[in-house]
Amino acid sequence: MNKSNLMILDAGRRYAPDLRVEIAAVAELPSEFGSYRLYVFTNNQDGREHLAMVHGDVFGFADVPTRMHSECLTGDVLGSLRCDCRPQLERALKTIGEKPRGIVLYLRQEGRGIGLTNKIRAYGLQEQGMDTVEANLALGFADDSRDYTIAAAMLRTLGIRSVALMTNNPDKVAQLEKLGIGVTREPHAIPPNHHNRKYLETKARRSGHLLPVLNPEDRDLSQKEST
Repeated sequence: MNKSNLMILDAGRRYAPDLRVEIAAVAELPSEFGSYRLYVFTNNQDGREHLAMVHGDVFGFADVPTRMHSECLTGDVLGSLRCDCRPQLERALKTIGEKPRGIVLYLRQEGRGIGLTNKIRAYGLQEQGMDTVEANLALGFADDSRDYTIAAAMLRTLGIRSVALMTNNPDKVAQLEKLGIGVTREPHAIPPNHHNRKYLETKARRSGHLLPVLNPEDRDLSQKEST
């Protein structure tokens, strides 16, 4: 292990002394969004496998374009229109794939950390009139249960000094900064559709996400962009 690796390891111990992350597997991924190198991380905290998708050389660089994306089976895989997850992921991969370097962390935190079963239960409550926050609270969870300690450790392991974070969520910025990762924020808003307008408005009004609050009478921005 060289001196740079030791410095990164020491930094990780300072911010999360009990956390250990390891790279368990590495492989190339040619994709429609560009060429990525996949790093599968294991850890001693949540027992989940988290993924880093790395484009170009990121080790030792500052302000690396980065997206921290939480797993969303219904959006990422099934194409759900109830959220903006899949468009956010695809935009991040495409944008980073066109740059000299960048990284997408795919974090196994389904449903803002409450898991798939409870996420679908929350959907059921939303169909009865609750918004996203009310549904999570009714199930006994916080508005957002996600923690980015492992994400910060993954970034340090990959030698990233600071990130240009593609996000609308101030909590992601605050958590990474608290964990010793330098952050500049890059807006990452997706135009709404008829199904996710209320969801995005709730993100802005109740969860503090930096999104325009849209009037229900407005036409979908997605329709405006296509005309």
